Amino acid sequence: MDISSVIVSAKTEDGASVRSLLEATPGVEVHTVAEDGRMIVTIEADTEKDTVRIYELINLMPGVLSVSMVYHQVELNPDEEA
Repeated sequence: MDISSVIVSAKTEDGASVRSLLEATPGVEVHTVAEDGRMIVTIEADTEKDTVRIYELINLMPGVLSVSMVYHQVELNPDEEA
């Protein structure tokens, strides 16, 4: 399993619609939305290739200004506790 944390920056006026698009995307969870349009988001995917695909999809969403990777981790055995 591939887990990433990203900051999505959206135009302030587009924040609600960007959040809706993000929440409708499989593997994406919105954790926090700031008044200025920045959002803390996690991406969970089966492979790194899937993570990159989702990252690129987010970057192309209407109203998104930028996407910045903050954290990335690969869980080789996601069912086992650390």
